[in-house]
Amino acid sequence: MEAASIPATTPASQRLREIISSYGLVAVLLALPVYFLVHDLATAGNLTRLGENLVAGISNGAIWALVAIGYTLVYGIVELINFAHGEVFMIGSFISASFFATIGLHEGMSAVVLFFGLLLTLVVAMLGSGILNALMERVAYRPLRSAPKLAPLITAVGLSFILQNVGLLWKGGSQVGIPDLINAQHSLFTIFGVTIENSDLLSIGLTIPLLIVMTQFINRSRLGRAMRATAQDPEAARLMGINVDTTISLTFLLGGMLAGAAGLIYALYQTTIWFFQGFTGGLVAFTAAVMGGIGNLRGAVLGGVIIGCIQQMSDNRIGSQWTPAIVFAFLVLIMVFKPSGLLGE
Repeated sequence: MEAASIPATTPASQRLREIISSYGLVAVLLALPVYFLVHDLATAGNLTRLGENLVAGISNGAIWALVAIGYTLVYGIVELINFAHGEVFMIGSFISASFFATIGLHEGMSAVVLFFGLLLTLVVAMLGSGILNALMERVAYRPLRSAPKLAPLITAVGLSFILQNVGLLWKGGSQVGIPDLINAQHSLFTIFGVTIENSDLLSIGLTIPLLIVMTQFINRSRLGRAMRATAQDPEAARLMGINVDTTISLTFLLGGMLAGAAGLIYALYQTTIWFFQGFTGGLVAFTAAVMGGIGNLRGAVLGGVIIGCIQQMSDNRIGSQWTPAIVFAFLVLIMVFKPSGLLGE
């Protein structure tokens, strides 16, 4: 006669930790917007200011999400933090600005000419940044694939400084203004008192299709399945006939292309570019990738949007000098409650 199985019970202390972790994470994420929601209702009697903060935050966050996906793609497949990825984003902006001048795009052009000119610029920026990222993998990272983990990490830092100096030689050390081709601050329409501008439409309207196309490519295409197989087990993927080297190069190419697209959006959104934007933008995007769960694509997008909203609320209400500290304070708190990130496993 078999003994009756006794179901395992979860200790009360563990259940308490799980509850604190779940609800503490929610409390951390909602602390800032809820505080300003109450404040706006008490002082202004409406939520227009908070709504404008969130719209601008989502627009900024969409740019960081595109860059963060490059970090998370590369880490997911080779477990490398490509610190030069921020500079690839900067090069994307520089390519875009130079191509504007080459084909003669300027303010006041007809909408049709401007649309096709920007579309061509998007293709050129994505291809230029993607090829640059793939070349970095081929020349600098592939020979170090079997080396200790510190070697490719230091190499990535070195490439970051090299590309920074390329940008410095290309455009100089000062911020460079570019034509406001889309009339970024022009108000399109208003919803419940919240103004939607051209820059918001560009950022969100271009980011969403790019994310959908990339997600469908990874989930449904043969090369996308090869990427997922390589990320799961490179040796088993090699035994199944997958060219692992080509797959890794494709991953770098895709990450670079998204960084190039983000560079174009950033240039049109901010109407200024400079050689140091890759360092600051790359740091923010890397933080977004870690916050969402490094290696998780949806987590990178979520992290980018959250950081964009935190930045905007801090810049608008507390002071831009405090924004980096507030962003990293949120990151530390999220790591405390969920070390793997918001959507990490």
